[in-house]
Amino acid sequence: MNRVAIAEGEFSIHKNRDARSLIDAMPMPVVELDRANRISFANSAAEQLFGAGRERLREKALGEVLAVGSPLIQLIEHVRAKGGSITEYGIDLSASKAAKGDQIADIYATPLLDPVNHILLVIQPRAMMDKMNRQLTHRDAVRSVSAMASMLAHEIKNPLSGIRGAAQLIEHSLPADEKPLSALIRSEVDRIVRLVERFEVFSDGRPMPMSPVNIHEVLDHISRLATSGFAEHIAFEHRFDPSLPPIMANRDRLVQAILNLVKNAAEAIGSETIGGRIILTTAFRPGVSVVVPTSAQRVALPFEIGILDNGPGIPDHLLPHLFEPFVTSKASGTGLGLAMVAKVVSDHGGVIECERLKGLTQFRILLPMHHGRQTVTP
Repeated sequence: MNRVAIAEGEFSIHKNRDARSLIDAMPMPVVELDRANRISFANSAAEQLFGAGRERLREKALGEVLAVGSPLIQLIEHVRAKGGSITEYGIDLSASKAAKGDQIADIYATPLLDPVNHILLVIQPRAMMDKMNRQLTHRDAVRSVSAMASMLAHEIKNPLSGIRGAAQLIEHSLPADEKPLSALIRSEVDRIVRLVERFEVFSDGRPMPMSPVNIHEVLDHISRLATSGFAEHIAFEHRFDPSLPPIMANRDRLVQAILNLVKNAAEAIGSETIGGRIILTTAFRPGVSVVVPTSAQRVALPFEIGILDNGPGIPDHLLPHLFEPFVTSKASGTGLGLAMVAKVVSDHGGVIECERLKGLTQFRILLPMHHGRQTVTP
């Protein structure tokens, strides 16, 4: 049995003993609901989650173990109405009548083909919620850098112009053997100005102009830039979903962010590596949604852009802090590149995450889908 079989409901827990044994051994809670939302099967992990044995849980209505108004009940009704699978992140199960302590979980819900009208729930406590919490931390960190950037631009950049001008004036009266000192002052001032200018991107709080953007045209453009320059030694592969509609975005900022990720991937692979690969992907994930900060509203993020490479990967200790300012694994890096990417994605209402998958490093951007002014929500 594999995930595809689960997703398509191609098995029966009750008729397939092997499937039942395998699901019972799974570390995450798995529950089957009948057409009346009564529990018809619960594995060992589900027993622990709900604090009751499976015989006690069997034929109990889900509402008997969850509080009235639980978002899980609403999710199940949505699956029944839609007739397709849904993944929901950050469902609060702490109101469960049996659960102890906080119970925040990601829920995968899918209708089964046999028995008809039964629903299978796979519950993954806190896994994706931790990722989303890190996204909020990244946004807070970027906001802190934005405030600092405004201060730097005002308090440092203006005096630097005066210092550079004074160095030029002094240079005319210096003997020849001391002129290099003035040149050194000017070059260091210019270096600091460039650094401050990099900060200024964080302090720009103006609304970005948005327009319909063909993401595949953007990714093709980035591939051409890369293969004609810094990544000419690397093979590019495209795995696009051609049915995707345009997204509402700021094309220039989107190119800037994705190009930064592709450059990082090329640098990770290195110029001496044989068989280096960068894979650009797009997909539609209709069940992905997150909670909007300071609101109970959930926003769908079905539009997925992936940047994968077969480089050596990112050190494990850096992964939780990767999008925070000043975090870098490069000896000469400033640690601002990925923070800038996170800000661009955040400004588009999306999230970005990084993980290691089967020898590949994957950066995944999740964006909302817009129809006119409305954001699609599940």
